[in-house]
Amino acid sequence: MINDYEATTPMTTDAERLGNNTMSNDDIISTLNELIETCKDGQEGFKQAAEGIERSDLKSLFFEFSQQRAHFAGELQSVVQSLGGDPETSGSTAGAMHRGWINLKSAITGKDEKAILNECERGEDSAKNAYKDALEEPLPTAISEIVQNQYNSILQAHDRVKALRDAYKETGGDRSTTASTSR
Repeated sequence: MINDYEATTPMTTDAERLGNNTMSNDDIISTLNELIETCKDGQEGFKQAAEGIERSDLKSLFFEFSQQRAHFAGELQSVVQSLGGDPETSGSTAGAMHRGWINLKSAITGKDEKAILNECERGEDSAKNAYKDALEEPLPTAISEIVQNQYNSILQAHDRVKALRDAYKETGGDRSTTASTSR
């Protein structure tokens, strides 16, 4: 027996009810794998930066950011696995080149804090853009929330690195007046 509601409401699929803005499972996995690459790039980039800098406060901060990115990558890898996909396990080729530039620059300039801060901010700009692009995709709500939370943390990290870099420019590297690395 059909009730009156069922008789008057056309049958629709979930995709039709949600509009055609839903992503396929493969597209979601692809988007998340790109973010995993970005996180792995950041993890390795911050690790290299920490190893290439003398100041203990910056060294600690960069290692903290490296660990944060490792955590983000792990979280996204779990989501990809739950979707039945194969998660990325390494960074991108562009990221490897970026990390190599940090190594080269720090070796040539004698562990130049300003150069390392500039490169870290450049890496963070790249991460911000990757996350912003992912958030423009119609990801499922639960996944979008994970990506948004990670994006918010990346914005905070970017702003801290930028403030340190800007303070370095203003003071000419005088350690007594550079921006605080504390939260």
